[in-house]
Amino acid sequence: MIAAFQTLLLLPVVGGSVFSLLTLWAARRFFRRPFAPNGFSPPVTILKPIYGLDKGLEDNLRSFCVQDYPELQIVMSVQRTDDPALPILRKLEGEYPDRVTLVIKPSEPVVNGKVQNLVNGLAAAKHDILIISDSDVRAKPDYVRNIVTPLHDPSVGYVCSMYRSVQADHWWEKLELLSMNADFLPSVVFSNETNAALFCTGATVAFRRDDLDAVGGMADLGDYLVEDYELGRRLVKLRRRYVVVPYIVDLLADYGSFRQWWNHQVYWDQNTWAANPVGFSLTILTRAVPFAALFWAVRGLDAVGLIVFALALTMRLSTARIFARDYLEDREGLRALWLLPLRDLIALLSWYVALTRRSFIWRGHRFGLTRDGRIVPREVSA
Repeated sequence: MIAAFQTLLLLPVVGGSVFSLLTLWAARRFFRRPFAPNGFSPPVTILKPIYGLDKGLEDNLRSFCVQDYPELQIVMSVQRTDDPALPILRKLEGEYPDRVTLVIKPSEPVVNGKVQNLVNGLAAAKHDILIISDSDVRAKPDYVRNIVTPLHDPSVGYVCSMYRSVQADHWWEKLELLSMNADFLPSVVFSNETNAALFCTGATVAFRRDDLDAVGGMADLGDYLVEDYELGRRLVKLRRRYVVVPYIVDLLADYGSFRQWWNHQVYWDQNTWAANPVGFSLTILTRAVPFAALFWAVRGLDAVGLIVFALALTMRLSTARIFARDYLEDREGLRALWLLPLRDLIALLSWYVALTRRSFIWRGHRFGLTRDGRIVPREVSA
């Protein structure tokens, strides 16, 4: 019985170690694939849904205002007349009047708050090519040229770029950085290269307004927890292809406490579960280090258990280091690798909570969640 249990524990140890190697194979293929802007530069509207004062918000938004792009509109939309971000938005509107459109429309979140904000902003959009970009994104001046390039092909329905977490000031923010850069991104690259799963990374995605209308419009996505995945799924169903460009933008880690980060981690896992229940459930088989530690403990901390744990830990840290150094240029991640075993252990806990909890927290508001990944509408008092 004990021997069978030990063998069972080795499944995720071996599976996780092999998966780590496969992510490096996928990254080599993905990031070394030739890609460059082709001169395609139609008028573009960037939708920036904003709710609150994020870390580095002014610099984040300014990085889009100074894009090296000929005809660009940036719609910054807020849902509260007293939103603390408004002074920054008005300042940028004054500095870049030809680019910035400010939309203020009271609409406290009832279902998907981001979608409600996007619906408000979309009403002011001038152009057919749309980019959704979250408020915590910071981009280089050539971002727009890179992400719209594949839309030159009419068969492409949407385009995503990669993103990495940066500016992790606290230890729990470093856990977020590792979650993104050492776990999520390698999985995305692997899925993209193997077609293992469809995905649409909503932090930075470009598409056409006509295609959005053809799949029901923005408002029709409002009761989905994972509105970006649902948008991508519908566009693919419309026989459109998607492209992930080997271009990286930055997302600033911004969590005031460990509790805030934990709530976000569970929310992130709930998003993954809602988009791909089977795939998310099977991620337990990639958690090599926690199960290697358990294997060592079950064997009474003997030499064999120690060797298995040491090999699993070495494989995890080595592959994460190579991915961060060679493909993400992630110096912060390299310095934070000592926290990766802790992060992987916490990931097991958040995995379990995401499978069992039927509510989630977004921007301080709690919502109900159905078993098929839809949001239970929230009542908002006058």
